[in-house]
Amino acid sequence: MHFIWSILIGFIVGLVARALMPGPNPMGFILTTILGVVGALVATFLGQGLGWYAEGSGAGFIASVVGAMVLLFIYGLVSRRH
Repeated sequence: MHFIWSILIGFIVGLVARALMPGPNPMGFILTTILGVVGALVATFLGQGLGWYAEGSGAGFIASVVGAMVLLFIYGLVSRRH
């Protein structure tokens, strides 16, 4: 059940990140979900590395959205160069 809950929250995080980022972000359900889940992982690892989160704890919703927005920004930079 944890896996399904993570997918659902990842999708919501991905949707919020795409809504907050300017410009076109054409993605389907799967890529939006992956964006949200990976954004949460990025926020968790960065937060743990900087000492903001204890070992084994995860990032919150806002940090996950910020992590997903960072990924969208990097994706936009990479996709413009090609």
